[in-house]
Amino acid sequence: MDRYYKDEFVTRCPYCGGTEMIEAFQSAYGAVTSQERKLSGMALYHTVCLKCGSVVRSYVKTPEKLLKRKDRNGD
Repeated sequence: MDRYYKDEFVTRCPYCGGTEMIEAFQSAYGAVTSQERKLSGMALYHTVCLKCGSVVRSYVKTPEKLLKRKDRNGD
């Protein structure tokens, strides 16, 4: 498996110009929850520049799960 993460949205670090990125994630205390659903949170993923260590993008993989079940499309 390739060591570097290919992010379709980030191709160059805005801080140092680096082009090698990795994907990292945090969970537990860093988990994301919506204000309406105070249940268990979701892991927060980061695209990190290997050259300078900057987090250049943060996201959740399934943002629709932050909505109440009745407000989701298709559920």
